[in-house]
Amino acid sequence: MPRISRLNRNEVRPSSVAIYDRTLRDRGNVPNMFRTMAHRPEIFETIIAHMDAVLNTGSLSKALKELVIVRTSQCNRTPYCLASHSAICRRLGWSDAQLEALKDVDASVEFTERERVAIHLAEAMTRDPHNYSDAEFARLRRFYSEGEVVELMAAIGLFNYFNRFNDLLEMEPTQPASEEELAEAGVVPVAG
Repeated sequence: MPRISRLNRNEVRPSSVAIYDRTLRDRGNVPNMFRTMAHRPEIFETIIAHMDAVLNTGSLSKALKELVIVRTSQCNRTPYCLASHSAICRRLGWSDAQLEALKDVDASVEFTERERVAIHLAEAMTRDPHNYSDAEFARLRRFYSEGEVVELMAAIGLFNYFNRFNDLLEMEPTQPASEEELAEAGVVPVAG
């Protein structure tokens, strides 16, 4: 049972309906977290805009951003975000072996040095940002521009927020939308 109710498309304000419909088209569902945040449209609409900016702009690949998101969610032990973003990582080309190897990246041969420093940044920001050394930052900067560091930190920071939001609410992974829900939004289901 959800701790806070989830709003359906017909319960949100008109400006939020467009987000619901776009999300249904893009993902095949409206995540439970979004439905919960929709209780406060100003927060919901701005967090969606922020998430879009973090994930879909800049010079870093979405695949790398999603990889650090999964590592952040692993560190926080957040089943909700892990379910969703592990699936996204797989669609973007990361293997199950790589996602498992994130848990001990130093013992793995699955990642490039550039990817390793990004993963380490996710771990440091999530677990102990006060002790990220100048040497570690210099190593990060060998691989990433200042703007790219901001991109990585924004993805990691956003998902530390999302992880905590979803963990406290004991959010369950989102299921695919029903045919009725898709039809209401004018989305034609893709034949499997």
